[in-house]
Amino acid sequence: MIRGLRGAITIESDQPELVWDETARLVREVVAANNVDVDDIASIIISTTPDITSAFPARSVRLMDGWQFVPVMCMHEMDVPNALPLCIRVLIHANVEVAQKDVQHLYLNEAIKLRPDLAQA
Repeated sequence: MIRGLRGAITIESDQPELVWDETARLVREVVAANNVDVDDIASIIISTTPDITSAFPARSVRLMDGWQFVPVMCMHEMDVPNALPLCIRVLIHANVEVAQKDVQHLYLNEAIKLRPDLAQA
């Protein structure tokens, strides 16, 4: 059954290395928390707030060992006043054997503010 696995993370500044490192960290942690194998991933959508322009976050996923065939797409989030800045969000579509209510969504760094009800410590 395909489920959507969500996560978000913030970076301290718009630097390519931070975009790539924190995106890879977020994806790895969401996948690990949900016991997902790369072959069970159908696709990944990554969005960034409009203040992130230095690098494509999808690059970090494509460079992860064994992940080069996972379809990944990047886009910008809506530019809403007072939105959390410097935020990277992921939506991973994966085959998992758990109920929707049991999916583990991760919100890291300042992104915990987005969904404190779902954030993992």
